Amino acid sequence: MKSILRWWVVLGLAASSFAQTASTSKNKKVTAKDVEELRDALSAQQRQIEQLRQQLAQRDQAWQQALQQLQQAQSTANSAQAKADQASQAASQQQMALAGLKTDVNDVKQNAANTALSLQETQKSVADLENPLAIRYKGVTITPGGFLAGETVWRQHALGADVNTPFNSIPFPGATASKMSEFYGSGRQSRVSMLVEGKLKSAQLSGYVEADFLSAAVSSTSTESNSYSLRQRQAWGQAALHSGWTFTGGQMWSLVTETKNGLDNRTEALPMTIDAEYNIGFSWARQYGFRVTKNFNNKFWLGVSAENPQISTTGTLVSGQNNFIIGSQGISGGLYNQTSNYSFNAMPDIIGKLAFQPGWGHYEVFGIVSDFRDRIFPCGGTIVAAKGTLPPKATCDGATFPNANGAYNNSGFGSGIGANIRGTLAQHVDLGIHFLGGNGIGRYGSAQLGDVVVRPDGVLVPVRNYQALATMEWHSKRLDVYTNVGGEYESRTAYVVGGKGVGYGSPLFNNTGCYTEEPPAATATNVDTPTSTGAPGSGTVPVPGSVGTPLTTGFNPAGPSDCVGNTRNIIEGTIGFWYRLYSGPKGRLQFGPQYSYIDRNTWVGKGANPNATENMILSSFRYYLP
Repeated sequence: MKSILRWWVVLGLAASSFAQTASTSKNKKVTAKDVEELRDALSAQQRQIEQLRQQLAQRDQAWQQALQQLQQAQSTANSAQAKADQASQAASQQQMALAGLKTDVNDVKQNAANTALSLQETQKSVADLENPLAIRYKGVTITPGGFLAGETVWRQHALGADVNTPFNSIPFPGATASKMSEFYGSGRQSRVSMLVEGKLKSAQLSGYVEADFLSAAVSSTSTESNSYSLRQRQAWGQAALHSGWTFTGGQMWSLVTETKNGLDNRTEALPMTIDAEYNIGFSWARQYGFRVTKNFNNKFWLGVSAENPQISTTGTLVSGQNNFIIGSQGISGGLYNQTSNYSFNAMPDIIGKLAFQPGWGHYEVFGIVSDFRDRIFPCGGTIVAAKGTLPPKATCDGATFPNANGAYNNSGFGSGIGANIRGTLAQHVDLGIHFLGGNGIGRYGSAQLGDVVVRPDGVLVPVRNYQALATMEWHSKRLDVYTNVGGEYESRTAYVVGGKGVGYGSPLFNNTGCYTEEPPAATATNVDTPTSTGAPGSGTVPVPGSVGTPLTTGFNPAGPSDCVGNTRNIIEGTIGFWYRLYSGPKGRLQFGPQYSYIDRNTWVGKGANPNATENMILSSFRYYLP
């Protein structure tokens, strides 16, 4: 293309020269000079053409070079682009490979985490199989519990009691038992329990049973086999709704008993004592109850329960008084103990309680209402004509005397109000204060003072009673130290009939013999085998090895003969500790000692104001189920 263009330029120049020459030749004569000039002109043109040709050649060469450079540049660019594309593709592949590698690493990490979690779950499952916290059975969880205990008690003044102390029986100085100490070892507080739990969509169902061996059957002895019967401590069922309502029924700790969390069962704030009667001043009962509670945002709880009542009488009756009926001894066919008294109750005890947990501490306020009913026989028993106490004999005369004329049922209501405060200081020290006061509440105290006094006319009169307990506990990883101070008070409720004191705490009672020891009664038992001195049934000492009811001779210590000694107040101070030798997945092994001092004070009577004291040392060695 470029070559054709050059030739077109040359031809154009030649034609132009030829046209000029032709035009000139027409006007002039051609001479040699003209020809020479023309030749020179042609030579000049030829040189110009040659120059142009050279220029064109140079331009063409430059163009070719530029084209080559452009082609080289294009080639280089294409090569660079190809390399760039390859690099980009390689980078993309590397990015994809890196992303894949990251994914693989994440997968490996996730798989490792899943494997570790699976391994942990497997190890936990194996551990659960080896050391299960609970047993799964048909959709419910069963958790066994309890402990095995080896315990001892030493008392300065004998009481004839196991590791549960009858506080209101501390002997006066004139009692033979007060002259002798006692030691007893026991495993009877060993305990077994079982908690069963099942979950519903809107509720938690649970049941709890607990038992120990602190009871005595007809066959129970401490001579050889030391066999004692299993007794029911708790047995109840519960439905705890997610809405905050809880319904519980069965034998359980009374709602009177302080709790540590809300009004929840199994969180009872019991003194840490070894003594199974706990501590004087502690208010409690374990009895049938049906309890309804409502939880308001884990800050406030409201509860009410209807609980099994009993009437505990105290005091001295009029001589020959037989003008009232409270209940009866147990009937074996009715599954009651034939040696115990059972009151015919008109209604359950009604107990209401409010609990608060505002952020620090646990606070409770509660109340009790009881109905003390008996049947009164105005013309029954020995009738004494005393104004304001018993009707005159003339009003009761009839065909026979005494009689049931005019018999009627009478109720006297008792009530009480109490409060509990418990809190933790510095994460180690727990402080607790308990109080209960009212009329007819004595049986709810550990000292077991009476509920009512029987007035000479047969009316049941609730006795004023107060119960108070202060506790302090220090806790660490292995050691728990506790100290308790508690007291109970029973008010004087006395009457005068025929110049003599009756009721409770009368200043006319004879206390002159409370410090004088008497010899034991010469008692034996009747047997149906020949004896060494007489015929069967003579009451004399039987021949050794004969069969019959065990003798009471030697096992019937005398008490003071002239010593009523009604308790005014009784106080106990306790200190002890528990040390955990081991606590872990295999259970808990611990031991501890306890020391208690008891001071029993009485109402002033004729001749003396007797006082009884007791020093006790207890020990316990326990293994708790894990």
